[in-house]
Amino acid sequence: MAKLLIIDDERAIRNTLREILEYENYEVDDIDNGVEGLELIKKKKYDLVLCDIKMNRMDGMEVLEQALAFSPDLPFIMISGHGTVETAIEASKKGAFDFISKPPDLNRLLITVRNALDRGTLVTETKVLKRKASKTRDILGSSDSINKIKETIERVAPTEARVLITGANGSGKELVARWLHEKSQRAENPLIEVNCAAIPSELIESELFGHEKGSFTSAVKQRIGKFELANGGTLFLDEIGDMSLSAQAKVLRALQEHKITRVGGEKEQEVNVRVLAATNKDLLKEIEAGNFRMDLYHRLNVINIHVPHLTERTEDIPEIALNFLEEICRDYGMPAKKINDAAMAALQALPWTGNVRELHNMIERLIILSDKAITENDVISFANPGGGTNIGAMGSNNGHAGSQNSQSIDYEKFNNFQDYKDHAEREFIKFKLEKNNWNVSKTADDIEIQRSHLYSKIEKFGLKRATE
Repeated sequence: MAKLLIIDDERAIRNTLREILEYENYEVDDIDNGVEGLELIKKKKYDLVLCDIKMNRMDGMEVLEQALAFSPDLPFIMISGHGTVETAIEASKKGAFDFISKPPDLNRLLITVRNALDRGTLVTETKVLKRKASKTRDILGSSDSINKIKETIERVAPTEARVLITGANGSGKELVARWLHEKSQRAENPLIEVNCAAIPSELIESELFGHEKGSFTSAVKQRIGKFELANGGTLFLDEIGDMSLSAQAKVLRALQEHKITRVGGEKEQEVNVRVLAATNKDLLKEIEAGNFRMDLYHRLNVINIHVPHLTERTEDIPEIALNFLEEICRDYGMPAKKINDAAMAALQALPWTGNVRELHNMIERLIILSDKAITENDVISFANPGGGTNIGAMGSNNGHAGSQNSQSIDYEKFNNFQDYKDHAEREFIKFKLEKNNWNVSKTADDIEIQRSHLYSKIEKFGLKRATE
């Protein structure tokens, strides 16, 4: 139900407008002066304001200007018993949606209100869609590792240097690539993204370089590849560690000669492309295993940017969480929810196997399922929608040994928050290692951290495999 505010110093007009609008199922507030009207606009979320022009204490035009200064998308319909063309023009210039003379014509009033509400809805939806489609999300955080990434982007982006971005799934590698493009001299040209892990090995070459009609069974027409589409711009090769060796050879040639040949074609096409690549794999180990070309690695790794796991920069979680909270509430068209300190501390204690992407999903879940304020109990309850994992039971999963109820933890034994986080992290890693029969490589892949990082954690927490 749309919420409307009437500002008019004539009681008879306010009562008439209220009666008409409430009959049409609008929720209506009214006030007799502009000063208090502005206070109401600041406190409550109105969808439309009907405002008289000639009033005591504050003129309607002044109310319009001040209200639009802090709520620029709020539709205003100005009403006056002394309406002139000049007054209507002035109101429009100041941002009013429309102007209606007193006494208002019933049909015109209702049509104008409906049109103003429709426009307000369209403006809001358009802003949300534009932000989703075009805005590159800020790199949030002020930890040393994030500040170093921001500084590197500022230095590297204006150059033509190739960049290899490493980090776990969900850590924000794509975001770094987007900012490298946004701040480059190629920003006006396209950024073309290719997820190498999502394309079958037999199709990756066609995807990257295009193909000629008839070059293989399903090639019913000519296709332009990503290298050509990115000409003049940036090509982002995500999860390049999953690319086939034959495709790697062609990518290497394209980087060396700035030329590509379509699958099934003979003519070389010149391309002017800056290549950014990302991977969640240790490419040096992939090279040792014969899965990745060393010469391509050195071509791509001119500059290396490593994006740390969220658990390695927990001091950034409050800033990221609050940003997600505001953004998601705005997209849902609802007032921003509050999150208390205990809830924020509980968020910082979670293992975040899904990284920043998981944090975003968690905040969205908390917004939907919690009340006006997000509490520690909300975080504990909704940390895992399946009910298998929460802050106090990070090792529990379908009754496996070592599970525990979140309420059974003796919080008195922890001297500070870091001790509690270490305890939770230790129990989580111990459970995963035991679940994987102490296969460190599989466990590292399972919880999406570098194997060397997992070895460090094992040593830090003194974890040892139980003897038979």
